[in-house]
Amino acid sequence: MKIASIDPIPVAYPEPNDFNATRYLCLVKITTDDGVVGWGESITQFPEANAPVAALIDGLAEYVIGQDPVHTEKIWRDLKSRTWWYGYRGGLASYAISAIDIALWDIKGKVLGRSVLDLLGGPVHERLPAIASSHAHYESIPRMAEEAVEWLSTGMQGMKVGFGKRGDAHLGYEHNRDVEYMRSMREAIGSDKKIMIDCGINVKWDVATAVKRVRAFDEYNLEWIEEPLGAWDPEGYATLRSKTESLIAYGEREWNLSGFENVLATGSCDVLGVDPGRAEGITGFKKVTDRCEFYGRQANAHAWSSAIVSAASVAISFSTTSSKLFEFKPLRNPMQHELVSNPLTHTDGWLYPPTGLPGLGIEINEDIVDRYRVN
Repeated sequence: MKIASIDPIPVAYPEPNDFNATRYLCLVKITTDDGVVGWGESITQFPEANAPVAALIDGLAEYVIGQDPVHTEKIWRDLKSRTWWYGYRGGLASYAISAIDIALWDIKGKVLGRSVLDLLGGPVHERLPAIASSHAHYESIPRMAEEAVEWLSTGMQGMKVGFGKRGDAHLGYEHNRDVEYMRSMREAIGSDKKIMIDCGINVKWDVATAVKRVRAFDEYNLEWIEEPLGAWDPEGYATLRSKTESLIAYGEREWNLSGFENVLATGSCDVLGVDPGRAEGITGFKKVTDRCEFYGRQANAHAWSSAIVSAASVAISFSTTSSKLFEFKPLRNPMQHELVSNPLTHTDGWLYPPTGLPGLGIEINEDIVDRYRVN
């Protein structure tokens, strides 16, 4: 069996969990010479990245076509070697490698008749807590509290909320409003549910502000604070970590093992965010979780795009002791709930290891792919 074709497919879709903003992904469909199909994805996020990633995947096809799809590690290394000049520290090359690698793992599982989780060594967890992961949108804090209760009404065991996002919430900018939000959320959802806050790209705190804000949040049992000082400030994060009780999360914007290793080596990060649609696929993500286990840190899947990346993230999360929970978008969206015939779900707030179909365990609805395809 040999790889016969690679088809990059840029898509764009409205995301209800992000105030209906248009979000961009580059899917990839790989087909073998006897008709086995695998699906992958890169989370390109923006239109100006989508077309170049598709072009890179097209260009890299000649280094993949004709190879044995089961040789995922070899092909991953071949692609890394080819992209050395324009992908040494990451960037668009990592997006392309991510999409190709995920699709090859999907094929590998289908060819061998086993799930990707089986190929990664099997589950090391019986189950993982399901967490609602969305953005704060509304001006009214009581309305946001009601929404949080609705998110968790299905049994999910906590919530991660993005500050500084689209909409009218205006969180991350005023101390008193932020603290009132935390107080209201804790009162609304109860003491046994986890609360995590993701400061994202727009919230820019200095160290003193972060210390003051997180200390106030600690009173309401904040589980973790994500990127309060941006993508890279190891000294600042070390100070914040020493003066507060919450776990510190960052690393989501790293591209490859060397970047994540740099974060881990600082000792200032408790929860490392990793996206297989960015961090060089299942192969890349698994290498990162091995290092998280070595450092005794938590690896958290940033599975916030399509059902393809979610399926890859579930397999990796169940294969490593470094993963402690799994995030779900609480609001229905086309790339999670329409793209596949069997959307990912939880049972009473718990996610269980995938069973049934080989590979990623998903069946793609190509009508939905065509509906959201962009030229």
